[in-house]
Amino acid sequence: MVEKNLAEVFKALGDEHRIQILCLLHDGEKCACQLLEALNISQPTLSHHMKVLCEAGLVTGRKEGKWTHYCVCCDGVFRLRDDLRELFAARNISIEALCSETQKNSAMQENLDS
Repeated sequence: MVEKNLAEVFKALGDEHRIQILCLLHDGEKCACQLLEALNISQPTLSHHMKVLCEAGLVTGRKEGKWTHYCVCCDGVFRLRDDLRELFAARNISIEALCSETQKNSAMQENLDS
């Protein structure tokens, strides 16, 4: 189940506009009109991106008049963090060890390339 949840979230994060949207929302709620202006995309395109982010649990929206206001869903972000930890823990993989091994392999490759 963790793998399915992570795949959905990574799919949502697989678009540069959706990552930009999360960055724009980092300091609090924004109206869709503000996001449209900052991203320079069409309203239907923004609606699609927001639907994907909301379905992945990373963003929530609330209607106010004709506009929707969006903010980061902290529960969804924390769930992403926890799912990654669970995924690696279930396989006895330490994130630190994984990154350390990757850095070591990268350094060895650099030495071979030199």
